[in-house]
Amino acid sequence: MPLISIITPVHRGGETYLTETYNSLRDQTLPAGWEWEWVVQEDGQTELLSSVLPHDDRISAGSGRKGGPAMARSMAMARVRGDLIRALDADDLLPAGALERAITTLTHHPDIAWCVSACLDLLPDGTLRPGPHDPPAGRLAGDVMLAGYQAQRFPVVGTTMTAYADLVRALGGWPAVPASEDVALLLLCEAVSQGWMIEEPGAVYRKHPAQSTAQPAHWDPVERSALDDVLLPRLEGLRALGWRWSPKHGLTAPGGTS
Repeated sequence: MPLISIITPVHRGGETYLTETYNSLRDQTLPAGWEWEWVVQEDGQTELLSSVLPHDDRISAGSGRKGGPAMARSMAMARVRGDLIRALDADDLLPAGALERAITTLTHHPDIAWCVSACLDLLPDGTLRPGPHDPPAGRLAGDVMLAGYQAQRFPVVGTTMTAYADLVRALGGWPAVPASEDVALLLLCEAVSQGWMIEEPGAVYRKHPAQSTAQPAHWDPVERSALDDVLLPRLEGLRALGWRWSPKHGLTAPGGTS
């Protein structure tokens, strides 16, 4: 039975909205025959998850030494069983139909290795605001993500990406960087495979003072320069190889909802 794996890292203090995140996942409809699993990884070893996660056989919980979200996501990969992988932050939400749209897109376009989608910002007053740089829906140009990154106006939220698990593994998962690991993985996927943009929202990105992107360290120019020095040569090296990744086996065609 085809499976989509949702990966969520959680650190102590970052579990405030985790129940709402789970509820948005629980309420998803999937194409007929599909199931989801939620692979939740604590960034640390405080036994946090045992007290905050609901009882659901579809949840796989784990923990490990504290090392940041990229390391937590990578360690979660040891328990992933799905054909597809989708990242979901512990304070974000999945809008209705998000997973179904991603699965259907990858099923109907067998040469597409990953897809991204529009995102809605959830402001503290409850207002929803669309992202400002969404690219046109459909097949993506080969360098649209890289161009946006270099112009410092990345066109999508990195965690909206749904990708084949084999592609994520082939690229080594999320790079070991202190921030923007979701953006980095998306850029690596773009360098070797074809993507697709879904016009409808695939995530609700919660804006709140405690989120990592609201901290000054996230925007530190020295750290951003170091990220460029790590990531851009890697992208150039991948492109120079001429290696392309495409799905070897198609997904089960959707025929309804489950």
